[in-house]
This record gives sequence, C-alpha cells and structure tokens, in this order.
Amino acid sequence: MENIFKIILTALFFIQCNFALSQNSVIKGKVYDNETKLPLNGAVVSLTDYYQTTSSNELGDYYFPNLFEGSYKIKIEFVGYKAQIINIELRSGETSTPTTYLTANALTISQIDVTATIDYGKISVSPIDMILRPTSTAQDLLKLVPGLFIAQHAGGGKAEQLFLRGFDIDHGTDINIQVDGIPVNMTSHAHGQGYADLHFVIPETIEGFDVYKGPYYSKFGDLATSGSVEFITKNSIEKSMGLLEYGRFDYYRGLVMLNVLGKKTHLLSRMKESLYLASEYTYSNGYTDDPQKFNRLNVFGKYYGMLSDKTILSLSGSTFYSHWNASGQIPTRAVNENMIGRFGSIDNTEGGNTYRTNFNFNLLNSFDRNVSLTNQFYYSAYGFNLYSNFTFFLNDSLNGDQINQYESRNIYGYKGVLSILNHTDKTNFTTNIGIGVRIDDIDSIFLAHTYKREFLSFTNAGKILQQNYFTYLNETIEIEKFVFNPGLRFDYFNFNLNDDLNDSNSGNVSEVKFAPKLNLFYNLNDKTQFYIKTGVGFHSNDARVVVVEKNENTLPAALGYEIGTVFNIGNALISTSLWGLNIESEFVYVGDEAVVEPSGKTRRLGIDFSGRYQFNNWLWADLDLDYAKGKFLDEPEEANRIPLAPVFTSVGGLSVRLNNGISGRLGYRYLDDRPANEANSVIAEGYFVVDAVLNYNFAKNYQIGLTVENLTNNSNWNEAQFDTESRLQSETDPVSELHYTPGTPFNVKGNFSIYF
Repeated sequence: MENIFKIILTALFFIQCNFALSQNSVIKGKVYDNETKLPLNGAVVSLTDYYQTTSSNELGDYYFPNLFEGSYKIKIEFVGYKAQIINIELRSGETSTPTTYLTANALTISQIDVTATIDYGKISVSPIDMILRPTSTAQDLLKLVPGLFIAQHAGGGKAEQLFLRGFDIDHGTDINIQVDGIPVNMTSHAHGQGYADLHFVIPETIEGFDVYKGPYYSKFGDLATSGSVEFITKNSIEKSMGLLEYGRFDYYRGLVMLNVLGKKTHLLSRMKESLYLASEYTYSNGYTDDPQKFNRLNVFGKYYGMLSDKTILSLSGSTFYSHWNASGQIPTRAVNENMIGRFGSIDNTEGGNTYRTNFNFNLLNSFDRNVSLTNQFYYSAYGFNLYSNFTFFLNDSLNGDQINQYESRNIYGYKGVLSILNHTDKTNFTTNIGIGVRIDDIDSIFLAHTYKREFLSFTNAGKILQQNYFTYLNETIEIEKFVFNPGLRFDYFNFNLNDDLNDSNSGNVSEVKFAPKLNLFYNLNDKTQFYIKTGVGFHSNDARVVVVEKNENTLPAALGYEIGTVFNIGNALISTSLWGLNIESEFVYVGDEAVVEPSGKTRRLGIDFSGRYQFNNWLWADLDLDYAKGKFLDEPEEANRIPLAPVFTSVGGLSVRLNNGISGRLGYRYLDDRPANEANSVIAEGYFVVDAVLNYNFAKNYQIGLTVENLTNNSNWNEAQFDTESRLQSETDPVSELHYTPGTPFNVKGNFSIYF
C-alpha cells in the first residue's frame, strides 16, 4: 500500500510539473488606430473561448500571461470602431505579439463591455455622450457630465456656477476638474475657492472625458468630494479644418485647426508623430439690454509622438484671453415694478477680463514587461479681474457696492505615476504609485470697493504662496469575477499669507490629510457589474481663512459611500446607484464680501440613473435622472436646508446619425425647484428647456449645422438664482429676496465647416 501511495504522489508531481510547464505561453499584443497609426488606449481585448478580458494601455499594449499551448480567438473592440477577431496558434513557451489596426465605424452600444478596464470606477457612458451630444462651447463640455448642471451669471466670461449630487458647487469648491492632467481649479481664488474656468479649452480639440463621481479615487485629492472630471485632448487630427459660426445677438465664432505634420514628415522620431494647432475667436453682445461685448481668443497646440515602441512624448501649450461686460444678477422687485426689463441691469458696468497660458510636458515610458512610468510637468500663468455688484446700495448709499476682485498667479506642478502589472494563475494585480506637487504663487490678490470700475478703496490685499505635496497608492486586485480596489492618499499643505493691509493677519499654516479608499466590484459577466464604493475626500479652505481663523477646519473631510450597478442588455446601457456623502464642514471664504461664512456638518443622500438605448443603427436615446436630499445635521428642522442644492435634475434626448451625412439631437434639461435659503422661505424656481442641433456633412469635406437654444422659447426660466439682501438707490430699507440672471431666450446659430 505504501508503494502505491508513493507511485500516486510521484505521478501527481509530474502531472503538476507538466501542467506548469505547459501553462507558460504569452500573448502580448498592440492595438492602433488604422487612420492615425497611433496607439488606442482602452480597447477591450477578449479571449472569447476562455472568458478572459483585459484592455489596452496608453501604448496600445495588452497582455495575457500563463496560457496553455493551443488555439486562441482574440476579439478586439473599441467604442466607435469596427470590432476585429484574430486567431493565434500558441506553442509551449511561446510569446505571441500580434498587432491590430482598428477602423472607425458607427457606434454600437451592444459591443460595449462594462467590465473591461484598467481604471475601475469611472462612468461608462461618457465616451458615448461625446459621440452623440454635439458641443460648440466649453460650457457644452461640462453639460456632458451626467447629472451636472451649469449656470452663467456674469456675461459669459466668468466661470459657470456648477451643480452636482446635491451640491451648489459655486464655481468649483467640490469638484476636481482637469484637462490633460493640468488642474483647472484655482485654490484660494479671488472670487471663490476652487474656481474652475474651462473657457481656455477649444471644444473641437477634446477627444473624450472620464467622470468619477464621489471621493473614491486615490489619484484625486483636493476638491474631489462630489466628483472629478478629466478632459482629454486629441492626440492627432485626421484633417485640417475651418469653421465659421453666426447667430442671434451679434454672435460670431471662427475656428481653425491645422494638421501641421504630413504623413512623411518627422520632428523628433522616425516613428509615428502628430502635431496640430488650433485657434478660436468668439464675439457676442448677448441677449441682455446692455451689450456684453464679449470677446474670447484661444490658441492651442499639441505634439504627440512615439519616440520608440516603449516611449511616448506629449507636449502642449495654450493661451487664452477674454474680456466682457455683464448685467449681473437683478432683483425680482425691480422687474415686477417695471424699474427695469427682464434683461435689464441695475449696474451695467459689471464685467471683467481674464487670461491663462498653459504648458504641459508628459513622458510615458514602458519598461520590462508590465512596468510603466509617467512623468508630467506643467506650468500655468493666470490672471483674473472681475467687477461685480450684488447688493447695489446696501452698504454705500452714495457710490454703490460695486467690488473689484483681482489676482495674478503662477502655478508649477509635477505628477509622477509608476504602474506595475503582476499576474498569477487566477489573479491580476495593478499597482499605481503616484507622487506630485502643486505650487500656487499668487503674487497679487485683492478685493476693492469701486464705482463704475473706478477704484475707491481696498478691502483686503496681499500675496499667497500655497503648496500641496502628495503621494498615493492604488491597488487593483482582480480574482476571477471579483475586483478589490483599496487605496490610500496622503496630502501635505502649506498656506502662507502676506497681508499688505494688516500684518497681524499674515502667517504660515501647515496641515496634512490621509484619505483611505476601498472599492469592491463584482463582474457577473462582461455585460454586468455590481459595485460598492467607499472613500474619504476633502476640500481645502481659502488661505485667508486658514491663516486668520486658525481654529477652523483647514481640510474638512468628506466621507462617501455608494452601491450600484452597470449593465448592458442588448442595445441598452444602464447605470444606477444609491449614494451618500457626509462632510465635516462647508466652511468657506466668501470672496464677494471678504468675510468668513462657516457652516456645520452636512449629509446628502441620493439616487443616480443613466440610460442609453440604441433603437437601430441611426437612432439613440439618452436619459439621466438624479435625485439628492441634503441637510445640515446640527441645525433644527426649520433651518437645515442647504441653499441652492439641487434636489432633482434630469437630462434626456434623441440623437440621430444617418448614413447620408445628417446628424442631430433634440434634448431637454430639467432642474426642479430648490430652497434658496436654510429656512426654505425663498424658492429658486426650476426650469425645463429644450435645445436642438442639426448637422449635415456633404461632399466629404463640408459640413453645415444649426443649433437652437431654448427651442420652445421658455420666457420665464432663470439660469442663476440667489436669495440676496440688497437695497436700490430709491429705497430706504434693504430687501431680501430672489435675485437672478435670466436664461437664454430663443436663440439660433448657424455654422459652416470645411475639412482639408
């Protein structure tokens, strides 16, 4: 019996050795765009008979280790491209290196694999919306984010007011926005914490965007509480183009995009390279009674090249300048009493100017097998000069209450990310280690009292040096159908304030923040995913608060939690979730008045739903529904509402893309009533607005288009609304009521494009 037992053990040993030796083959392939010959990042690659799926990285690489000798069928898919299937015969110990070129094709929702990604957690519908929802302005880019609403209330040149997940985000206090890794948000800004002006972006240069709702992702730090958005510019353009656009209210827009490098021209490499330049000019007088005289000039250029099959270099630069007049927010009583019209103004000397210049350097290196390193350096020069009048004659009955907010700053930044992929028989490990620094050198920032843009006196003035050093670890562990995604982020802040008017306010404060994350995913199959997300995020306070009010919370934490699912059934892609978010404090600096406005703890609970459906090869439908209920936790029931926090929002529409060159969309935006103050005694009224876009491509190189805003001519909708105490010059006592900027009336724009 003992001999038989030894024989069985010996046999099992040799079987295991043979099994291990036979399972040593590898498929390591690449995926490229057939037109540009550049790598495709995020292509879904499946071993169809073995239920293994992965996705390509920035170099177009994908990897299947530990395979048996035999025949394999590989399916490669990418949204907006025609799927390809390749067959491979693997010998024992062989490494196969197939290269695949995908050709652009009509969008098919049924091809989308919701589980194949190297970046778990981002919203799946965003690449579809880039295809189905036409954009012609930087504001339109923000509207593509599911559940995000915007409001412009200063003549078109000021950053939009943002709303997402039960937040009145102001101009960016609780959302982290980036373009090609460059931060858009401005901390310790003259007008508001986290101020995010996206107008330096030319919409035609945007390739796509990624949306991450909630504070669950280690790579995002300051301001990433309600969510984060990463916009990605195009690495190349197929053709040069020119565009002319004209519309009501003296609206003009011109755009030129030039493909600088020909197919046989090289700059830094003998491999594939791309270089293009884009320039945009916009002018409009707007729909208000007083002409806005809005001007904006954008210039952007980007080089993208493969220095080798393991190295990609990206260089980009942009400059932007804008100036405008504004009618500001008007009090309801002034319109009701016929003092001014709906599109009138109390102070028609509001407005301002701003500029921003960016430089971005990004180098990606792939090392032995599955190790890559990304190094990014960026620089921004920024200026802002805004004149506003919110209270009219409340504080100064003679000259009025106009204020001037001004700043100039330089931003220096670095981000490095080391990515390591490891594999065992049934487990994949993806490790991302990030380090970085951002330095904001604000050499001048002030708030002044002005009269018709003429200086009267300073309210405050000074200099700020704000530094943020950070590191994070993000681990993704894939075990068959389960994915575990723990992460930890560490941030160090230093706030240095030099007050030019009151030296006792000057000082230096340092603070650290640890932010743990843990996300769990279950992939039922390649079309269905369930998840649970948890994480701690935070938003910093203005340096003028941190240094002066040393006892206040410098980096209030936000605890987020969420459960949801994403699934693809036939021609439908559905995403839905239940979420909650608790914030320690929404204590912020109010730049409009140079005062500190603290608030207590808050809690928000909500439901998100996004659906995309394809009826056939030319008709699609989209629907977003978002509900959020928020309150202050330490306030009594009669005074615990969060002012201007959206409760229910919805966006939906139908999109058409015909083979004869016709494309378009008919869509709506709905924002429900919401409280304008803590007691809910003043209501910010909701609105329902319908927009339409129609384009026709003809003779291959020409396109004409028509955009209609407020198609039904809703004459009563208000874009921005505030409960404000103000006093008109004819009044003896102040009045607190709803102040608003009217929404766009019926508006038509036509455009003509040529490709060459």
